[in-house]
Amino acid sequence: MANIIDGKLVSASLRDKIREDVKAFTEKSGITPTLAVILVGEDPASRVYVRNKHKACLDAGIGSIQIELPADTTEDELLSRINALNMDENVHGILVQLPLPKHINEEKIINAIDEKKDVDAFHPANVGRIMTGKYDFLPCTPAGIMSLLDYYKIDIEGKKCVVIGRSNIVGKPMALLLLERNGTVTVTHSRTKDLAAVAREADILVVAIGKPLFVTAEFVKEGAVVIDVGINRTADGKLVGDVDFASVEPKASYITPVPGGVGPMTITTLLRNTLKAAEKSTYEK
Repeated sequence: MANIIDGKLVSASLRDKIREDVKAFTEKSGITPTLAVILVGEDPASRVYVRNKHKACLDAGIGSIQIELPADTTEDELLSRINALNMDENVHGILVQLPLPKHINEEKIINAIDEKKDVDAFHPANVGRIMTGKYDFLPCTPAGIMSLLDYYKIDIEGKKCVVIGRSNIVGKPMALLLLERNGTVTVTHSRTKDLAAVAREADILVVAIGKPLFVTAEFVKEGAVVIDVGINRTADGKLVGDVDFASVEPKASYITPVPGGVGPMTITTLLRNTLKAAEKSTYEK
């Protein structure tokens, strides 16, 4: 039976520390770290995410600006809003909630955010820094996973690490962070031949493929650490991951549940990134 990696527990512990650090920074500098989040349209899931980010910011002592725009907002209007936030010295982090309406080019929007305020670490300049290991910010979900591994003292060095999924948001940066910690990393995806056999080689298996209950026991070797990044809603409204928890849990040594595993860590990392952006803008001018 696997040890359950409790993301809520770890997140609460880390947020206590972030709250203390924000308080100390604000008292020293007289500046409140502030995050601006832009939501375009009425996507229900995005609205929930934005609300959760706002609540987490307030709890940590971080200023929170919410900008809600209608779905028919033009690309130029959105770029104008981003430019105004780039110029605002009282805003330290900028996040545009994805996905955007189809008429807006996501890449163009991400590239428009000041790299020093890019607390999602999606800007090409920040992506490049992750490649070299000389980064200011890390993407929130991969960094949150690393925090979970550290909290549970799961050693990465020399381990075979398999990442299922190659997205720019999770899969690729996750592979780089594991590599930086001296893991031996294989990145797999939907076109990988005999994916289950490749996954079975993993000491640490990170699943971010976006398919509910895709990874079953046949993908997992005995004693592997299994990190499930997926969040999917079934027809009956139940939240499930990309991993079939019921069949995989008996084989794993550690496993993240869904919900309550990786999810809470994403916003926690966002808070940390916002504080770091404020520190850098204040002390490194």
